[in-house]
This record gives sequence, structure tokens and C-alpha cells, in this order.
Amino acid sequence: MQVSREELLHIAKLADLNLKEEEIDTYLIHLQDILNFANIVSKAPVENLSETIGENDSYNVFRKDEVKVFEDNEALLQNAPEKERNMFKIPKVIQ
Repeated sequence: MQVSREELLHIAKLADLNLKEEEIDTYLIHLQDILNFANIVSKAPVENLSETIGENDSYNVFRKDEVKVFEDNEALLQNAPEKERNMFKIPKVIQ
């Protein structure tokens, strides 16, 4: 399946890409290469495979969520541009 110039421009519009005229041919080539590779991968023989790698190991890779007391708050806050009540003071970001 070949990607047409119109399809590429439509995809670029959906992705909010402002392609320059001289970039269109390059993007067409790259997009076609990606689609060709996806087509090859989709046709890979996977019947009778005995193993898969990383299918679903079902274990939590995150550390336990626990509160820890930091002993040296002064050292932690010594480089803070501003501090208030022993905490970092940051600009308001929500109106």
C-alpha cells in the first residue's frame, strides 16, 4: 500500500505538523518505510511459539510507598530560593 501525498498532508494536519513543501517527499519516504516494516512484522510467523519474552510478569516493580523522616531539613533547604515554615516556597501555579 502506497501513501499518497494527500494522505500524508491529512495525517500531518491531524498531528498538527506544519510541513514545508521541501519536507513532504522526505516524510512520504519515511512514513512508507514505517508502514512497510509494520507490514513485515505483522506477517511474522508466530504460530507454535513456545515462549514469549516479557509477556506479563505480574509483579510490582515499584518500591513500597512509605513515609520516611528526613533528618537534616536545614541542609535540604539551604539552597532553596525561598522557604516558608520549613518548606520550599514556590510560585503559585494554579489560579
